[in-house]
Amino acid sequence: MKERAMIILSGGQDSTTCLYWALKRFHVDNIEAVTFDYGQRHRIEIACAKHIAEQHNIPHHIIPINSFEMLGQNSLTDNKIEFDGGHHRELPKTFVPGRNLIFLTFAASLAWQKKINHLVIGTAQTDYSGYPDCRENTIKAMEKTLNLGLDYFFKVHAPLMHLTKKETVLLAVELDALDALALTHTCYRGERPPCLDCAACELRAKGFEEAGIKDPLLN
Repeated sequence: MKERAMIILSGGQDSTTCLYWALKRFHVDNIEAVTFDYGQRHRIEIACAKHIAEQHNIPHHIIPINSFEMLGQNSLTDNKIEFDGGHHRELPKTFVPGRNLIFLTFAASLAWQKKINHLVIGTAQTDYSGYPDCRENTIKAMEKTLNLGLDYFFKVHAPLMHLTKKETVLLAVELDALDALALTHTCYRGERPPCLDCAACELRAKGFEEAGIKDPLLN
């Protein structure tokens, strides 16, 4: 059987870099992408993901999940909660509890139906906002859970797990993904051009600055 992969494509910098990582390892005809509409304030990223997938003629699935919006208590899905900038010892207000756990479960369910064994996600535990569902031990535990719960072999790939934002930018250059990053969206506020003030914008700017490369989104 041909090796096939399902990419969790948010439309952001990291997931787009992971898409290009997958394109180097799987034939484009064996790749599909899934994006989740979970009531995020920066819903513009969904259109970005769609555009990026269309450029490669990759089947693209958009799955609505309104549970996070109903639960609230985080600034990504609740307009009443203000964003907090920078990094904190405690979890930031942008933390959506269980988001990556749900994303992987839904992606695996879709992949199971399509007989796809490889899942690719853009989580990282080096330069990130401290979310526990981005850590390697969480992703490895989810891989085991999915294999057991669906009685099916899944391999979860997180190519950026141990990379800094600088190294992620350099990887994008190596993968010829830099031009595609001009189509991505990172700003938590959903602003385009980006606000350059939220934690996501700060992390992105940090990576490009340290890599000595101009962010194509700002050209």
